Amino acid sequence: MADKLGKYEISGILGKGAMGTVYDARDPVIDRRVAIKTITLPDPDDHEAQEELARFKREAQAAGRLTHPNIVGVFDYGETDKIAYIVMEFVDGPSLKGMLDKNERFPIEETVRIMEGVLAGLQFSHERGVVHRDIKPANIMLTKGGEVKIADFGIARIESSSMTQAGTIMGTPAYMSPEQFMGHTVDARTDIYSSGVMLYQMLTGERPFEGSMTAIMHKALNTTPPKPSELNFNAPSAFDDVVARAMGKRPEHRYENAAAFAQALRAALTGAPQPAMIDSEATLVSTPRSAAPAPAPAPAPAAAAKPAAAPAGKSKMPLIAAGVVGLLVVGGGAAFMLTGSPKPTQVAVAPATPALPSPIALPPSIALPPPPADTPAATAPAPAVTPPVVAAPVAPPPVVTPPPPPPVVASPAPVVTPPPAVAPTQPAQIASAVPNLAALRAGLSNALAGVTCAQIGGDMPDASMVSLSGIVSRTNESQIRSLVASNAPGASVAWRVTPFDGPYCEALSAVRTIGPRFAAGGIDLEAALKGPAHKLSDAENIVPRIQIGDFPAYLTVTYFSNDGTMAHLHPTAAERGLDIQGSDGRTQHLKVTQSEANRQFPARSTITIGDVETCRCKPEEVGFQVGEPFGTDMILVVASSAPLFPQLRPAEDTPAAYLRDLQAAVDQAQRKGVRLSARGIVVETQAK
Repeated sequence: MADKLGKYEISGILGKGAMGTVYDARDPVIDRRVAIKTITLPDPDDHEAQEELARFKREAQAAGRLTHPNIVGVFDYGETDKIAYIVMEFVDGPSLKGMLDKNERFPIEETVRIMEGVLAGLQFSHERGVVHRDIKPANIMLTKGGEVKIADFGIARIESSSMTQAGTIMGTPAYMSPEQFMGHTVDARTDIYSSGVMLYQMLTGERPFEGSMTAIMHKALNTTPPKPSELNFNAPSAFDDVVARAMGKRPEHRYENAAAFAQALRAALTGAPQPAMIDSEATLVSTPRSAAPAPAPAPAPAAAAKPAAAPAGKSKMPLIAAGVVGLLVVGGGAAFMLTGSPKPTQVAVAPATPALPSPIALPPSIALPPPPADTPAATAPAPAVTPPVVAAPVAPPPVVTPPPPPPVVASPAPVVTPPPAVAPTQPAQIASAVPNLAALRAGLSNALAGVTCAQIGGDMPDASMVSLSGIVSRTNESQIRSLVASNAPGASVAWRVTPFDGPYCEALSAVRTIGPRFAAGGIDLEAALKGPAHKLSDAENIVPRIQIGDFPAYLTVTYFSNDGTMAHLHPTAAERGLDIQGSDGRTQHLKVTQSEANRQFPARSTITIGDVETCRCKPEEVGFQVGEPFGTDMILVVASSAPLFPQLRPAEDTPAAYLRDLQAAVDQAQRKGVRLSARGIVVETQAK
């Protein structure tokens, strides 16, 4: 990078992310310090990269129309022949995420003050037709003077824009609203939900929903987290109702706008009466799972790669070069602009969706728990059923003055006396449907287990929808779709399965008994390439990112190429380095020696192998790079609670020998009671 970018004078680098670099710069015309966020202009034929550029431009467009003390200002947008850049306000302080990651605890007064700043910025944004859609601590900046700034409008929805349609999911899973998971067109109340999640985290030090993508989705749609006051005795119980309403399952259950949310927060702090709070008698007691309290009845809104060629003719082996993978930690400055931080992702409800860590795309037809406040039974006994009650036969004692209360019901509500009068949303009917859902899950799970050359996971959170993830041979893709249609008739399908072409059925067969199973429960092994896509170009680094499941595990990570060669990415005799992020968010950066290469990783930790973005070294020193021949490759990840092999596999290993030994090792480990899981990653490689 030159010393100047346009008229701006570059003085240093604030940080580097997955998509570009953020520079510390100065506007010499008005002598103002600025931050300049850049990305490389993509090839016109690279549609995924073009979408990244479109989001980059949308960030400039969305934030550029918002001038407010609580929103990071955008001053300029420009392009050179190689890069696009956004010139924005320089923020001289850390992100809220950075402070939470250090386990800092905020006094209640400070929590309310920060949230009021966020909500003031959101109110201003919403009034001008801009929905942020990715509110989270990483996008909230705190200046040294204590000001609160909302950053990163890269996936914002502008009311006049058609760039993001219904059925497209964007956001960060732990903070996404139920309607975002379902792929609905969202409005300002999705930011209310995400702000409620952030408030919960500030009050308790924990996010309300944790786990894999599927687990977070299921919890967000169906469960209610513990009250903040139950996790933190210093959190006043008055905030429990505020969080519950902000995180309502349905948009109409939440505060109508950010200003109302802020008013409720201030009232909880001062002990004043809550404005328009939820009727405690109108909670969702008739739903099959607990849900957030519902407000008074309101009309619902219209719902709308492979390793590069090695010397001596081994064309598909990874480049082996010494290097230490370290994490790039950007403390203050304008770190909020790094695209390498936990990145908002996009997943369209379509057959070919990006691999993990993209969130799960759910169709609009999924049924959320119905709001009891919209039905007569939620507020008072319905008079419409009085005549049948009077005429219905009543068990002794027969002499009762009208209206006769049924002797089997303690409540005065007569609606439950005749069996035909039971409403479809009553607990009795819902309870009777639960075994049917369990049977549907079991039947579909058994059917999918019979599909060969595939790894299919997912769940059926509701009888009306099925979510699927994993990989499958392209020749068997139609079989899976047919099985879902026949075993879950009428259900909508959220498809996050990547089809592939290539000689990998034998590799999947070796781990068939330990691959992901549909509706298995628990937290399973997850694996993907770093970034939003599974396509890599020549000389790009191959960076597997693996989330360990619910048991401490040893990893075996192997790269299979479309030309019949293979390479071990972990463990190896010449380990390049690892990033190990624990469930507490803290990261270790290791250069692992041969003697400790086969190490056990903590449960629920995330392992990144060979990431040049977090390594202060040259790209060629990291090692795993794409090379010819291009096509469809696969990475196979196996996690085990005990080592599978007594020693490192030889560098000259062949697929036939390795898969034979892997199958034997898996069989032996299962007999010994070793816990096992496996995942495949499809890697599409191409020339630049």
